[in-house]
Amino acid sequence: MDASLSGKRIAIVVTDGFEEAEMTEPRKALDAAGAKTVLISPNRGAVQGMRAHEKGDMFKVDLELARANPASYDALVLPGGVANQDALRVLPEMQRFVRGLYDAGKPIAAICHGPWSLIDAGVVRGKKMTSWPSLKADLTNAGAKWVDQEVVVDDGIVTSRKPEDIPAFNRELIEMIVRGRACGRRIDGAGPDLFV
Repeated sequence: MDASLSGKRIAIVVTDGFEEAEMTEPRKALDAAGAKTVLISPNRGAVQGMRAHEKGDMFKVDLELARANPASYDALVLPGGVANQDALRVLPEMQRFVRGLYDAGKPIAAICHGPWSLIDAGVVRGKKMTSWPSLKADLTNAGAKWVDQEVVVDDGIVTSRKPEDIPAFNRELIEMIVRGRACGRRIDGAGPDLFV
């Protein structure tokens, strides 16, 4: 096992309707690299994954979003899924959590519809980003420069378009965490474990 992420804690935030592969595949890659992933949700108990338009598996929630402290994590992963991100993006606790990680200079990775939560947290202006094509206007209107590419890295934010882009998405996310840099600042660690 590559232990390059040993000791790193990674938040993955979802609610019902997330695209299953966009959660499970990055989680497997992060765990294999030695990280501790924490599945966070506003739901209690479990969340429903989707495989395109069909229901997928249920997944146990590790921590409720309202109790999640950005200082406890080294990076954030935002899977897509229309229903998932449409529900998350409007939650004040989600906006605070995303903004807290961003302001601390920690890497954020969003795939497919994941950038919707970044728009509502106010962190996309001036960034080069990609997403599922239907978010192009939303990202552009929020001040991002949208491009149609497999993976884009800009100022601590990794974005990709769809499940087929996951290998590149995982590679860039892990590389950013290993380098210990995001948003132009040094990442000194996850801080104290206050909530989990």
